[in-house]
Amino acid sequence: MTTTLLAEIRDEILASGPIGLDRYMGLCLGHPVHGYYRTRDPLGARGDFVTAPEISQMFGELIGIWIAATWAAMGAPNDLLLVELGPGRGTLMQDALRALARAAPTLRPALHLVETSPVLRAEQERRLGDASPVWHDSIATLPAAPMIVVANEFFDALPVRQFQRAERGWFERLVGLAPDGNALAFGLAAEPDTRITASGPNGVLMTLPGAALACVRALARRVVADRGAVLAIDYGHVRPGFGDSLQAVRGHAFVPPLTAPGEADLTTHVDFAALGRAATSEGAALHGPVDQRDFLLALGLRERAERLGRDASPAQRDAITAAATRLTDPSRRGMGSLFKAMAFSDSALTALPGLPPAKP
Repeated sequence: MTTTLLAEIRDEILASGPIGLDRYMGLCLGHPVHGYYRTRDPLGARGDFVTAPEISQMFGELIGIWIAATWAAMGAPNDLLLVELGPGRGTLMQDALRALARAAPTLRPALHLVETSPVLRAEQERRLGDASPVWHDSIATLPAAPMIVVANEFFDALPVRQFQRAERGWFERLVGLAPDGNALAFGLAAEPDTRITASGPNGVLMTLPGAALACVRALARRVVADRGAVLAIDYGHVRPGFGDSLQAVRGHAFVPPLTAPGEADLTTHVDFAALGRAATSEGAALHGPVDQRDFLLALGLRERAERLGRDASPAQRDAITAAATRLTDPSRRGMGSLFKAMAFSDSALTALPGLPPAKP
């Protein structure tokens, strides 16, 4: 499929040579005119994918309970910043604020949203306007204050670099032109990157999430200095390994990642082990990771579902049960084990709800 962005990428490759996967993902998702997140609302049945907050109000409500408990553990600071990274339609935060008003009625957080999409900012304004949110293009402009940060399905969409092992070392995976000169194709750099010293069998792919690691380090420095915690929920793995988890989704189906730049969502599995090391390298305390199933059940998902079901019709109860199952089912049909929850915080926060301290 020929797109305007494809033409721009092709011109860049013709002018300067093949580009890294991080550059390709950055253009596809964040190009100022043609980027995927700049031009559409990708969520819901009419979009390309569904996230946990769109499945059920219970997800955001439990995050609100987590925020209330974490704020209390921080000593209930009056000047709390409540930050969400990549807030989507604002659904999660809308549900969280409703629960927060009941669980911590004296808390009046300053709401800050890190969002680059004009389309999604408009929807967030519609849902969250009464909370007077402040928008940011990046975490760099967040003010200095105690903060609680929520990042649900945020880190999986940050650009990554990939490298393939061969006899002479690790060669970067690049995006170039196919033999016909029109389509895009994967290839490898001409020379290995000598800075990479990891061992591995020939042919395997290794993903380096540089943007995610930089973001985590910056956030860790902030919560260590100003107090607070960062909660990350995403799909990914706990143990390091090799393999290609790059995927493109369009219309709720997987599509080849190079065929329609800017028209499909691009993500990779989150390396929670690497993110945890990045956080602790800045002096942060690590909590988790645990499966999303264990996290939500510890926060009271089962009890919340039962409470909602008491006043519901039979059809509504079935929908509530189906949503709770989808959020916690550990099989491939659900999100229970594929998705993980992890937090990092200042060292004074020795325990956070639903998340055991990380093992040394």
